[in-house]
Amino acid sequence: MRLTNGEIIFNEQISSRYCHIKVAINGWKVNGVKPGQFFHIKTCDDYFPLLRRPFSIYRINEKDNTLEFLYLVKGEGTKVLAARKPKEFLDILGPLGNTFTVKERSQGMLIVARGVGIATLSALAFAAGKQGIPCYAILSARSMDDILVEKELNSAGIYTFLVNDMDGTSDPKLVEALAEEIISNHQIDSIYTCGSKRLSILMKEMTERHQLFAEIALEENMGCAMGACFACVCDIKDGDEIRTIRICQDGPVLPLDKVVL
Repeated sequence: MRLTNGEIIFNEQISSRYCHIKVAINGWKVNGVKPGQFFHIKTCDDYFPLLRRPFSIYRINEKDNTLEFLYLVKGEGTKVLAARKPKEFLDILGPLGNTFTVKERSQGMLIVARGVGIATLSALAFAAGKQGIPCYAILSARSMDDILVEKELNSAGIYTFLVNDMDGTSDPKLVEALAEEIISNHQIDSIYTCGSKRLSILMKEMTERHQLFAEIALEENMGCAMGACFACVCDIKDGDEIRTIRICQDGPVLPLDKVVL
């Protein structure tokens, strides 16, 4: 974990609600950053908004030592961040959290993302592509305008399937049928999901049915992101017991079968 001033390379609006920012990292190499981890970013140099915001890593670029993030412009923090300009510096803390587990000799993975949940899962998909692991992605969103990075995933060899609320294709029964078809026609041995409780419950049921390895990346508001404030907690099932953990410390990536949804 490091506290760094990263220089903004670009900060662009890529749809009506989402932005894409690229930051150059100085003083250390990003090759130690792993898919699933996140950075706690101070969105401005003023006192308001006071708290940092957590952003999962969308892309790790070792060649030019940069990191990229996708984010939903929703609250005061992200509105301020969206107004930041190239050549300005961001105060960022990280990398934080744990990483995804890729099965040894994996024959194929399915990622299921809702909205900006693909920001977390894209780094995993890109890493799988580099390792030659076939990767299939179901991207769900409110509308086609909210479908993110389809072209980038396709360019990396990821097979994408798009569903959205506007035409009804994101209905859980239809997503289940699509996922069943992908699992049946390809050698899927692991599933990863992020961004939707409804889809996470569905994937949990499917992984139990097919006896597949599965992980979930959890999203939550955070205060300190270092385990002190207990603002980002969730319940997990540990044997016959339910216990509470801190997502920033024990996550954000967790075994899907253990998370209480």
